[in-house]
Amino acid sequence: MHIVLVEPEIPANTGNVARTCAVTGCTLHLVGKLGFSTDDRQLKRAGLDYWHLLDIRYHDSLEALWAAHPDGVFHYVETQGGRWYTEVAYGKDDFLVFGKETKGLPKDVIEAQAHRVVRIPMIDHAAARSLNLSNAVAVVVFEALRQNGFPGMV
Repeated sequence: MHIVLVEPEIPANTGNVARTCAVTGCTLHLVGKLGFSTDDRQLKRAGLDYWHLLDIRYHDSLEALWAAHPDGVFHYVETQGGRWYTEVAYGKDDFLVFGKETKGLPKDVIEAQAHRVVRIPMIDHAAARSLNLSNAVAVVVFEALRQNGFPGMV
């Protein structure tokens, strides 16, 4: 399974996602301009001592990610998704794509990939904009891993 963060802005969120990837065997892809340095102590602190377990890859853009994985199956997680994340059949090598904390995924990507955009159900209230990024990643990745029998996990 692949977790993709597009232009993440908050080091602690990325560190938490990195830790989730490390303990689940997922590959972490960081795409575009990051809102922090990967040497950031907050990033390292959030991931604690799990960095040696992490397979992390960097891409200049979503286009570069897509070019590197032309046969990849991509699922885009966004608050405007047409289906719940539980209504999708995930493959063991699929890509789960999450946008930046303040803006989500680019609008043109959401529109072009509408059939692949999923959402996590939330209450219908203007103040409830979205889950924290690292929480959203955990929710969706564990559903995808559950569907695949938690490969490589005990």
